[in-house]
Amino acid sequence: MKPMGIRAQQKEKTRRSLIDAAFSQLSADRSFSNLSLREVAREAGIAPTSFYRHFKDMDELGLTMVDEGGLLLRQLMRQARQRIVKEGSVIRTSVETFMEFIESSPNVFRLLLRERSGTSFEFRAAVAREIQHFSAELTEYLITTGMTRDEAFTQAEASVILVFNSGAEALDLDRRQRDELADRLIMQLRMMAKGAFWYRKERERNRLKGGIE
Repeated sequence: MKPMGIRAQQKEKTRRSLIDAAFSQLSADRSFSNLSLREVAREAGIAPTSFYRHFKDMDELGLTMVDEGGLLLRQLMRQARQRIVKEGSVIRTSVETFMEFIESSPNVFRLLLRERSGTSFEFRAAVAREIQHFSAELTEYLITTGMTRDEAFTQAEASVILVFNSGAEALDLDRRQRDELADRLIMQLRMMAKGAFWYRKERERNRLKGGIE
């Protein structure tokens, strides 16, 4: 049984090496579709034929990377919500965490961003699922602040779109420009949240008056 455990660990280590190798070869000028199996295998330190012991093809590798990238981002944002307890500002802490993700894992975000509108339906669907998961978690958080589910989902969806678009811009900026973008994004999200708050109040007043929304 012990040798089996060692083999399983080695297989997982090689699989991890392939994923890391593929991420490391992405850049501003190179998308996943430009990667070759041979290049990824060579970067991971294995023979091309050994690739198939871990993934059926490059598409399966890419889909695994999308899933992993989305999970990483969601985990970071969960950590941000824990930081909020100490640091106070929901929006500022969330934006700072997101920008830290862009800076530390630019190729992960590049993959999500590019495949979101890529030519492969499977990849587009996978990224869409990750964005939906992200929106769903934010929706659940907003519900705890007193919003209805519909209100929370609408604000969450709009916020995620705004954040992803800002992330796309942040990839090509230096630190100073990125900080300026983060400040602008914080203001935009605060304006959105404030507008949502007063819109909700107006709807409540209209309901009490029997008026029309």
